[in-house]
Amino acid sequence: MAATGSSARSSLLVQLSPSRSAKISFTVQLILTLFWLAWAVMLLTTENSADGQNYLYYIFFGLALFFLAYVVLQNTSVFGVQSYIEVTPQYIVHKQGVFRTKNITAIPDVETVHISPLALRITERSGNKIYLDLKQVRKRRDLEKIKNKIREMAPVYGFQVTEAPANR
Repeated sequence: MAATGSSARSSLLVQLSPSRSAKISFTVQLILTLFWLAWAVMLLTTENSADGQNYLYYIFFGLALFFLAYVVLQNTSVFGVQSYIEVTPQYIVHKQGVFRTKNITAIPDVETVHISPLALRITERSGNKIYLDLKQVRKRRDLEKIKNKIREMAPVYGFQVTEAPANR
């Protein structure tokens, strides 16, 4: 979707850090994957092909390369921003990575938004509740931009905003 004119200025896109929510950090994942690749290369270069098991080493090496690509795609922006929160006058989009689906909330469907220090709780007019975790936002300034954008849109689009006492 191409944004033109004033709609380009009214859109806010904030990149997230998916590795901050991972159980194993990006650095540890990368080191383990590089050890896996080194082990696979060692097996391929030192093993005799006489025993007939050489094809398993190629599979092992291929899986290591595949996992390396997965780790790099999921935790870096090599191929563009893959994990983000976007706030526009029409919708709020929350995408948590390359291989995950987008969560889209239409602004006309929003009834209330509760702003807490590291989360947005959105209640739709249908009663559906959506929780947007903001712990992955990289910069404090970006976190404030998201909150301010929601506050600005509330009177224009007719939804109520409440805030946790720590934000006031």
